This record gives sequence, C-alpha cells and structure tokens, in this order.
Amino acid sequence: MGLNDPQWGNKNSGGPPDIEAVLRDINKKISALFGNKGGGGNAGGGGNTSGGNNPNKFNASIGLIATVVALIWIASGFYIVDASQRGVVLRFGSFVETTQPGPRWHMPFPIESVEVVNISQVRTVEIGYRDNVKNKILKESLMLTDDENIIDIQFAVQYFLKDPGDYLFNNRAPDENVRQAAETAIREIVGKNKMDFVLYEGREQVAAATTKLAQDILDRYKSGIHLSKVTMQNAQPPEQVQAAFDDAVKAGQDRERQKNEGQAYANDVIPRAKGAAARLMQEAEGYRQRVIASAEGDASRFQQVLLEYEKAPAVTRERMYIDMMQQILTSTSKVMVDQKSGNNLLYLPLDKLIQSTAPGGSLPSLETQAANHIDQQAGSSAPINESAAVMPRAREELRGRNREARQ
Repeated sequence: MGLNDPQWGNKNSGGPPDIEAVLRDINKKISALFGNKGGGGNAGGGGNTSGGNNPNKFNASIGLIATVVALIWIASGFYIVDASQRGVVLRFGSFVETTQPGPRWHMPFPIESVEVVNISQVRTVEIGYRDNVKNKILKESLMLTDDENIIDIQFAVQYFLKDPGDYLFNNRAPDENVRQAAETAIREIVGKNKMDFVLYEGREQVAAATTKLAQDILDRYKSGIHLSKVTMQNAQPPEQVQAAFDDAVKAGQDRERQKNEGQAYANDVIPRAKGAAARLMQEAEGYRQRVIASAEGDASRFQQVLLEYEKAPAVTRERMYIDMMQQILTSTSKVMVDQKSGNNLLYLPLDKLIQSTAPGGSLPSLETQAANHIDQQAGSSAPINESAAVMPRAREELRGRNREARQ
C-alpha cells in the first residue's frame, strides 16, 4: 500500500504503516521509471499482485542508481586547462602538482580539487596614485633624495605569474606584496641619487634599477611573481615648492644655454686660430727655406765670380758694374742723364714713355720718344748741334743695355 493511497488512513487507523510495503511501493515506482513494470507471475503461475516486487529487483535498482552516481562523481574530475593557464591540483588542501594545458583529470571532490591560474595575464599595481595621477596618495609618493630634497613620484608596476604554486600558497595578498616590494625598492634607489638625476636624465635608470631590486625581494619570498616593467608616470617636486623649483630649472637652463653658446664660439674661434697659427708657421718655414736657399745660391754665385775675377780682374769688374747698373736701372722709372758738354741735367720719365708706347711698339719708337723728350728738355738754351750729339749717345747707351740683357 502506497503512502499516497486515499484509503491508507481508513485501513490502518489502528497503527503505523508497514515499512516493507512502503519500500516495495518505492521499488515499484523506480522500476516503472526505468521500464520494468510489475505484475509478472511467480514460479507456480499463480497470480499475485505482490509477486513482482521481489528483493532481487529492488537490489538491482539500488545498484544501478549507485553506478550512475559513481559515474557522475568520476566525470566531475575532468577539467580543461587553456594555453594561457596552469592547473594546480590540491589533495585535501595540499599541493600535489601543476598541470599543463589540455584536457586533464583529477580525483573528484572531496579528495582533490583544482585551482586554474592564468599565468599570461598582465596585472598592474599603481603606487603613489589610484586610477589617475591626480588622485595622489602622498604617503606612497613622497620620497627623499640623496641631496636631502623631497620629490613626488607616481609609477605603475606590471607583473605576471611564473610559478602558480608559489603564487597560490606563498601570497596572501599578491598585489599588496608587489606594491610594498616596489615601494621599498624605489625608495632605496631614489635615496642613493641626486634630485636632478631622478627627475630628468636618470628616469630610465631609476626604473630599471627598481625593477631589478623589487624582483630580488619577491624572489626571496618565493612569491611566484615576475615583474615585467616599472613605468614612471610622474616625477616632480612637491606642489608647495613647484614655483621656486621652476625658477631654479629655468636658471639652470639659461646657464646651460650660455655654456653651449660659449662652447660653440670656442669651437668656431679655436680652429681658426689654430689654422692661422699653422699657416704662419708654414709661411715662416717657407721663408726660412727660401732665405737659406737664396743665401746658399748667393754664396755659390760669389764663389763662381771669385774664380772668374782671379782669372780676369778688369773684365770681371766691368761686367759686375754693368750688371749692377742694369739691375738698378730696371727697377726705377726715372733716369737722369748728365751731359758732359753742358751743364744741363736731362730727365727721362721712362714710366710715362712706356705707358704712351703702344702694346706692339718696337724699340726705335721708344728711342725716338726719348730723343724728342731730350730735345724738349734742351729747349732754346741748348744748341741744335748739342741735341743732335746727345741723341746718338743716348741711342747707343740703350742699344748697349739691350745687348747686355740678351747676353
């Protein structure tokens, strides 16, 4: 008799329901659910409504249910690890192994469990600010430099995981660990450098040194974290002294500009001065060589003249006189002619005579001009026969000079 039988209360008003009857009713419903309906005959062929609810069918149904439950429990141990993830298997809460990407299986709960960790995700920790550089956190950003100046620094640290097991078991608050390690490292680096170095030319070096030192700290704690980059978002003096610092920066820039201008002027003047000095040295050396060569040539020529003089003194002396006169007369533009027959001193402006001579003019034209000029100089004071006598003599002198020049 089932519990939902409407006559159950009337027929069994005197006591509690029969437990065996209840179990048989439950077994019948389960058998009907799986396609095994009751109502089959017994071994004697007699019809009995209770003959299909034997203990064997009840046990088979319980075994089938247990099998299905066991299969579902075993299937719950399958899991898939992506390429960017790692699986950490725990047995009763204790670390067992780290599984690689792909389909995996572990002993189902409550024996083992799996923590899937993304190791390729880049995580970011902000130090000195939150979400925006204007939202400053002064207790993190204010630092003291080696020259006892205070600077305000905001930077961000990016990291990812290199060991999932260490990350899960050795870190209670990973982001806070990274923040404290990076803040400790950058305070040490800033405290060892000057203010100008940290703010300007040394920002990249400070970031690199901070990354290395913070990574060493995290490795000592076996955090399983790898720092990828430290980015300096902002570095400046405190707001209270910003105006004075800007003036100091401008003064420093003016100083550097003036130094650069002076250096540029020096770079322009010094090479030219060195070039002029080198040119003077070369000219002096050339002059020295020329004077030495000229002196040696004069000495050699004197020796040759001396030999000729010893052979024929009169001829050599006359020739030396003629050469000297030729040298003197060729370098002057004025000639004074003394007439032996009279007291008049004639003046020949050879420069004007040469200028008035045509470019293709010959020597007779020059002699003619000289004779005419002598006639003009003589004037009425000199007799005609004296002028005629002077012209042939001047003409002979000019011819003699030309012959000596050709020889």
